[in-house]
Amino acid sequence: MNLPAPDSAVRPPQRPWTLLLYLMLALISLPFLLPIVWMLLSSLKSSAAIFGNPFQLTAGDLRLQNFADVFSNYPFARQYLNSLSILLITVPVTLLLSALAGYGFARLRFPGRDAAFLLTLTAMMVPSEMTAVPQFLIFKTLGLTNTHIPIVVLQVFSATGALAVFLMRQHFITLPRELDEAGRVDGLGYWGVFWHLLLPLSRPALATVAIFALLNSWNDYFNPLIYLNDERLMTLPLALQRFTDPLGGVYWNLTLTAGVLVALPVLAAFLLAQKQFIESLAASGTKG
Repeated sequence: MNLPAPDSAVRPPQRPWTLLLYLMLALISLPFLLPIVWMLLSSLKSSAAIFGNPFQLTAGDLRLQNFADVFSNYPFARQYLNSLSILLITVPVTLLLSALAGYGFARLRFPGRDAAFLLTLTAMMVPSEMTAVPQFLIFKTLGLTNTHIPIVVLQVFSATGALAVFLMRQHFITLPRELDEAGRVDGLGYWGVFWHLLLPLSRPALATVAIFALLNSWNDYFNPLIYLNDERLMTLPLALQRFTDPLGGVYWNLTLTAGVLVALPVLAAFLLAQKQFIESLAASGTKG
């Protein structure tokens, strides 16, 4: 006797409009994917092959020597470690400070709370170029130029940091107040409620803040350009402009190879956290 398959095992038929939607999305994504494919293939070619006429998007004369030249002829490994070390400091500090500030603005009541929150948001409206000169004079007076300290401080207390506070505050508002009351019944204080109850429920928001902080740190060009003079201390955005020959030309194949190495960590981080990223952005506008 043949029994009918359970409902969970029966797949509904694909509707024609669903297949058409996927096809349209694939076509729309082509303008965004083709430059990435071109960069990947060009990173494995010589400069002459990149600008060959007619243009060929093929894997004809690919070579891996470009990746070896990037590390052997330039201090790219040291510069990569510089960016990585700055990132490993700024991202955790941004996560901690934004979570604490967001918790305070969302769950605590104190005089001037709303004014302080609005003042924090104004940091997103002030261009960094307007404050560059006084910031430089302060760090120069402290003797911190040509070090990574100004870069770390300015990346944490930047417009991205203010955005992180806003996202965390919006997330904590969405959590029910009953969690705080239950925690206090169990003898937890403000710190215990934050650390043991609310923070474990904040993974989507923390993932979003981590991605923004990672992008801000990894792609920061303005601050290293101002504060760093030693090539051994430079970060990756500055390193990408160093692949030149003595006559002033640009080694485009090495530049694109280095660009691939710079882009891969950011792309991998987004792919790993894209679900939490989308969930947090969707939830950040539900309450205010």
